[in-house]
Parts: sequence; structure tokens; C-alpha cells
Amino acid sequence: MDQLPAQHDLSAAQNDYALFLPAVSSFYSTYIGRQRHENYIDATRMPAGIPDMEMMNFLNDQLGLFPYKWCLYSAGHADLDVKKFNPKEDMIRGRGKHTTVLADSGGFQIAKGVWPARWADATDKAAEKKRAAVLEWQCTIADYGMTMDVPTWTYLNPEWAAKAGIASYEDAVLATSYNNDYWLANRFGDTKILNVLQGSNHAEADYWYETFKSYSDPNKHKNHFNGWGMGGQNMCDVHLILKRLITLIHDGLLEKGVHDWMHFLGTSKLEWAVLLTAIQRSIRQYHNSNFTISFDCASPFLATANGQLYHSIATDNRDKWSYRMSPTADNKKYATDSRLFRDAVIQDGIHPQFEDSPISARLKISDVCYYKPGDLNKIGKEGKTSWDSFSYALLMGHNVWMHIEAVQRANRVFDSGTAPDMLVHPMDPDFDVVKVIDRVFAAQDRQKSLQIIDDHARVWERVIGTRGFTGKRAVNASSMFSALFEVAEETEIQDELDQSRLDALEAE
Repeated sequence: MDQLPAQHDLSAAQNDYALFLPAVSSFYSTYIGRQRHENYIDATRMPAGIPDMEMMNFLNDQLGLFPYKWCLYSAGHADLDVKKFNPKEDMIRGRGKHTTVLADSGGFQIAKGVWPARWADATDKAAEKKRAAVLEWQCTIADYGMTMDVPTWTYLNPEWAAKAGIASYEDAVLATSYNNDYWLANRFGDTKILNVLQGSNHAEADYWYETFKSYSDPNKHKNHFNGWGMGGQNMCDVHLILKRLITLIHDGLLEKGVHDWMHFLGTSKLEWAVLLTAIQRSIRQYHNSNFTISFDCASPFLATANGQLYHSIATDNRDKWSYRMSPTADNKKYATDSRLFRDAVIQDGIHPQFEDSPISARLKISDVCYYKPGDLNKIGKEGKTSWDSFSYALLMGHNVWMHIEAVQRANRVFDSGTAPDMLVHPMDPDFDVVKVIDRVFAAQDRQKSLQIIDDHARVWERVIGTRGFTGKRAVNASSMFSALFEVAEETEIQDELDQSRLDALEAE
């Protein structure tokens, strides 16, 4: 253990790849923030290999075991009262100036009815109050913020629609226009605002873009928005993404120094990490050298909430790429076991293989499986699990490192000549997705670029979207609503469910 490197600098390893933003769980940030200001974790509970909680703070480039200076934090799980000090928020609010935080607006909380109001009513007081709180929070704590979009599928669930006051697609558009107007008129400070694009199919997405593109036009608004957020169909359908980017370029809305950032919401597939890097590189080469694509997911945190641990990374040539996870050790017999975590899970057949992170490499199995038979938890009961709430935090740290490493490794492997099955075809060079993407942006002519996109529809159909659709199914889908409830990989619905579970753990 003493020979382990002091740091694994993931910021330095980022290169020119599309930027993955861990969607930080408030459960995780609470441990880091509160430990700064109180004895939140007793010293006897801290593992010998990780005696300081700041070692798990990847935003800390001095003490963190794996410095990484980018993340997303959602208003939906945050304390929006910026006038009050809250140690639970200190990982984000007290971060160093070298870091970059993108603040989500919590639009999903509107759609789910968690923030009840009549959002399509310009005079509704509850909507006004929440709108003001979120914008003040964004402009106070973040480098980038997203507009408070109302997802177009909101009205499809009667219970949620009633709580949000959204009865139709048109209501979702109207509510978003009220929010955008407020952002435009009241934003302050240096926080850059991303104009979120929604739509459940191509027609809706096109209408949404035409409705809201003027908010980003410097010729129409001095206080215009500064980049783009890709939601709904815009973040999972390559055909639509490329069409939208070409339209943005030729509408003058992806200009260097003006619109330099585009974020894709809830994107977790490793193949998409490579694909988005290819798009970023082509736009930098042919149009905007400052252009950055980012994408987020909460998988590292949500997996832990379900007892799942990342144990390996698969990037074999012409195969499916993935970070692999499965249920990990949870047995009270390990509470007195002094073996290293990795040795125990491999020797006992819990994981077929296990790749250590800077966190797990410093843990004994007893650091995770903390409760012995007969031990009582914080609420005075003997539970079935050997984990206490801090066990979840430790494993979250491991999963975060593994996910960032997986994204960066996928890009490194791709650059070395290895490709995932989704992006190439063994018999037909026209299926080389990255080469076609480069042709799209090299064309320099709107109609020619759009024609290349349409001519290669079968190429985009091969790319499985982040919601499980291929391009063809996405084009023909009348709504994304059903997919939102079927996908197993990454949804904000799962985010909310698992966050509730983590909140309950924290309250023990």
C-alpha cells in the first residue's frame, strides 16, 4: 500500500476528448463537504489507506487521489439557498478556481411533478419562486448553467402533467419560453448559459429549435445564451444531432468565442464517448477551434446505490464496449477480514476480474463490509447488510474513477486503431461512422452537408442511441416516453429513485 502513487491525474489524461462530467450525487458530496467542517466520519471509521476524506474529492487537485476538474451538479438535488452556508454543498461551492461545474436546471423535476406549479401560466407564483431560486443558484455556484427546459413528454403522464400544469406539447414549449425569458432577463455574473433543445422526434425537435434559437442569437439579444444543451431526441440520435449541428453552424449559432460549449444530457455508452470526440474534433478542425462537447451520467453513483461495483472495462476490437459492473461483496463475515479488497473479491469468486482504482487499492474488504454479526446501525437496528452508509461513499469513489478511466481509455484505444462494433462494419467501409462524420463537417456547404447526412442514413441506423434506439427507430418514433421507462442504463427517473434511497441512507 505504501508504494501506491500519490495521485492518478485524470485531468492531465483528458487530451482532446469529449468531456465526461460525473453527475455528482448529493449523497457523495455530503461526505466531502461535512467532513470539512465537522467530525462527520469518525477517524476510527476512515480506512488506513484513506485517512482524509479529501482524498476522495476529485475536484481537489492537491489532495484528491484522482484529480479531475469537471463535473455536473443538478438543481434537483441541491440546496438552492445560496445565502445560507450549507456544508453539504461545500464540495461544489468551495471548489478551487481550476475546476469547471455545469449546473443542470432541474427541468426533470418539473416534468416529474416534484416541483409542482402551473408552469405554462406566466403568472403562477410557485413557478416564479422556483425559477428565481434556480437561476440565482446557477449564477452563484456554476461556470455553466442550463436553461430550465420542460421536457416534451411531460404531458404524457396524467399525474405528472397535472402537477406541472402541462397538458400538451404546446404547453411544454410555452412553459419553456417563460423560463427562457426569465433566464435572458435576469442572468448575472460570469456563468455561461446553455440553451437546451428538446423534442421527442425529428419534427418536434425541429420545431423546438426554430422556436428557441433566437435566444442564442447575439444579433437579437445582448444577453444571449452561450451554448447548447442536447436533450430528448437531440442527445440520442446521430442523424438528428448532425443535422442540428450543421444547421447551427450555418445559422451562425456555433461561433468561436460566442457558442463554444454543447452538452449532451444523460449519455453513458462508451461508443458514444468516442463518437462525440469525433464530432468535437471535426468541428474544431473545420469551424470552431474552441468548441467543446461534454456529456454526463450518474451511473457511478446509481450503480453503488444498487450494490453494483464497476470491476472491469471492455474495449475489444469489433465488439461491444462497456464498463462492466455486478453485485459486489456484502457479507458480515468480512468485517474481520484483513485482506485487500481486490484480493478478497477475486479469491472468493465475487468478481471474475477486478481492476483497482486509486480508492479500492487502498481498501481492505473490512473497510466496505463494516458491520459484524450483532452490530447495530445508526438507527439502533441490526440490518441484513454489512455495509454502513460510508461503505456506499467509498464504493462511489471507486466507480467514479472507473467511469472516467473507461471514457478516456475508450478514446485512447480508438485512437490506436481499435474500434467498437457499433462504429464500423467488417465488409463495408461506408459504415465507418467517424469518417462519414468528418466528411459532413468538411463539406462547408449547408445543403451538401445535409445531403451527406441523409445519404448515410443506414450508417446512423447502426449506432444504438443512449436510449436504446437506432437511428431508424428514432426517426420514426412518435414519442420517447415509453423508452424513458424501459431503458436500464441511464435515466433521470432511475436517478430520482436511487437518490431517494441514498437520502434514506444518509439519514440513518
